[in-house]
Amino acid sequence: MSIVLEQIFQGKVVAGLTVKDVDSLPWNNHPAFTGVALKHLITGTDTEGKFSCHIVRVDTGCEIGTHIHEGKWELHEVVAGKGYCVLENKKVDYDTGIVTAIPADLPHSVVAEEQLYLLAKFVPAFL
Repeated sequence: MSIVLEQIFQGKVVAGLTVKDVDSLPWNNHPAFTGVALKHLITGTDTEGKFSCHIVRVDTGCEIGTHIHEGKWELHEVVAGKGYCVLENKKVDYDTGIVTAIPADLPHSVVAEEQLYLLAKFVPAFL
């Protein structure tokens, strides 16, 4: 596990007047993709629907299949692991420190070659 990821798990999320311990937030299995789970750090409820931030864990050999987020920009910050993202037909290698901005309505997928952790941020909020 990367130092950055360890620090995130030991940290806190402050959204307005609400403070949450990251480690105490539950992992939520993705409803459509096996081996994918999310921790919802900041949701649209916290930001009047303007922004959300999630830790996404993709287990080794698993993937988030091709999908779009209608009307939402997405930012991936790779905080641990290895894999790749496919934006339409372009492959972007994912490793710690890679940041990818995904325009609204652009088909994309993510594949984990080893357990992958992303901070996924959405404008407007995903959830």
